Amino acid sequence: MATEENKKWNVTLLPDLTGRTAVITGANSGIGLRAADALARSGAHVVFAVRDVDRGRAAAATVTGSTEVRRLDLADLSSVREFADAWEGRSLALLINNAGVMMLPRQRTRDGFEMQFGTNHLGHFALTNLLLPYVTDRVVTVASGAHRWGGATINFDDLNLDADYTPRGAYAQSKLANLLFTLELQRRLTESGSPVRALAAHPGYAATNLQSHSGSAVMRAFMQFGNRVFAQDDRAGALPTLYAATADLPGASYVGPDGMGEMRGGPTLVGRTAAASDPVTAQRLWTASENLTKVGFPATHAGL
Repeated sequence: MATEENKKWNVTLLPDLTGRTAVITGANSGIGLRAADALARSGAHVVFAVRDVDRGRAAAATVTGSTEVRRLDLADLSSVREFADAWEGRSLALLINNAGVMMLPRQRTRDGFEMQFGTNHLGHFALTNLLLPYVTDRVVTVASGAHRWGGATINFDDLNLDADYTPRGAYAQSKLANLLFTLELQRRLTESGSPVRALAAHPGYAATNLQSHSGSAVMRAFMQFGNRVFAQDDRAGALPTLYAATADLPGASYVGPDGMGEMRGGPTLVGRTAAASDPVTAQRLWTASENLTKVGFPATHAGL
C-alpha cells in the first residue's frame, strides 16, 4: 500500500528529456550534482558549468547519461562572458542557476563586488541575460529561506555592505536578490511575449558541501552537526529544483519542501516575504544590476 511519503513528487516522475540540453551552475557537488544526475538519467544532455574543471569532470564521471564540462567562474564577469560567447547559438532548454557561496568573511569578486551578492546574484544575472536568447523552456534560480532572515532588504545605498557587513546579512541580501531577479525576469519575459518561464526554488535544510565552507569554524561545526541530525540529504534537497525545472508551473513560482518550516519534505509551491514580492524593488534591483554588470535584457528570445 502506498504511503503518503511515497505519493509525493520524486525523480521517477521526471518527463523524458531526450534531446534537451540543461546548463547547471555549480553542478560538481551537492544538489547541483544530484539535479544533474537526475536530468541526465531522464535523457537530457547536462552541461556542468563549474569553476574547477577537474572537479567538474570527476563529478560528471559519476553521472549516468550525456554530460559535458565547461568552465564558469561566477565571481568573474569576464568568465561569465566567455562561457556565454562559447555557447555559439545552441538551443538551451533549461538554465539552472544553482551555484552559490554562503556566509563568507568579507571578500570581493574579481570585479570588486561583495562576494556573496556578486556570485549568487550578479554572476547569475549576467549569465542568464547573456544565454537567454537560446533558452527555450525555463530559467530556475536556487534561492533560500535565508531571504527571510532579519527582515532582509536590498541595501541600494551600499550594495557591497561596506558600512555594515556581516556574513549572515550579506547572504540574506543575495538570496532576496535571487527572488527579486526571478520576479522581474518573468515580468520582462511576459511583456516581451516570450514562452520562457522564470522560477525559483529552495532546498530546505539539505546536507551539502556549502555549509562546510561557510562562516567561522564555530559556525561550520554547528552546521555540520545540523547536517547530521536535522537535514535531509542532497538528493531530497534537489527535488524542488527538479520540480521547478520540469513541472507545469506558472512563471515566477517559488518551490520548496512541504514539511514544517519548509526544512524538508516533498516539493511544493511556497510563499515568500513581502520584500521578495515587491515589483518596484525588483525593477530597481534589475536596473542596478544592469549598471553593475553592463549586461541587459536581450532584445531577442528563443521561440519568438
